[in-house]
Amino acid sequence: MPTSPESTGRAIRRWRRQARCYDCLTAPMERLLGFERAREWVFARVPKGRVLEVGAGTGRNIAHYPAGPVIVTSDLSAAMLARAAAKAGNRGLTGRLVVTDAEDLAFRDQAFDAVVATCVFCSVPDPLRGLGEVRRILKAGGAVFLLEHMRPGGWLGRLFDLVDPIASRLMGPHLNRRTLDTVRQAGLVVVEERRVFSDWIKIIVAR
Repeated sequence: MPTSPESTGRAIRRWRRQARCYDCLTAPMERLLGFERAREWVFARVPKGRVLEVGAGTGRNIAHYPAGPVIVTSDLSAAMLARAAAKAGNRGLTGRLVVTDAEDLAFRDQAFDAVVATCVFCSVPDPLRGLGEVRRILKAGGAVFLLEHMRPGGWLGRLFDLVDPIASRLMGPHLNRRTLDTVRQAGLVVVEERRVFSDWIKIIVAR
């Protein structure tokens, strides 16, 4: 059971409403903020073996999936995942698509060689629990690749703190998550940290 069934239920309803227009709504950020290049960087480094993408949404990353690994695509929202399935079909991909909650991943312990999540833990109600699940399903020596926006430093961070209650209620994602700290609190070891856009959007590689 998720930490907050009410929050999870709201998220499912929100993503169901947004599924049809999500790609259009987020398209401007892909190039302006460097997400597209960052996705390419991440998937160029995904190791061979069994890989899980957590929170795949409408399948924005599917175009970047490499040929080698076996990638299981997952998301909380069946409506969003249906969009991802269409994109996978267009590319001739036949991997598994699984509806599952990041806070309660439906996989056995140490099932994957790598886990990828892009712009996910800004929306998970309990990101510490979600990253704990990522650690649980990751094989010893496996790698975690995260592309996340998070709370920047200085005055901009304080502004994000002020705006976050309204923005998260309207759109879903939180603007001021301290994801790098949460990764470490979950027991993962950060081995690389790359800036994508200022100190606001980063790639985190952990083990």
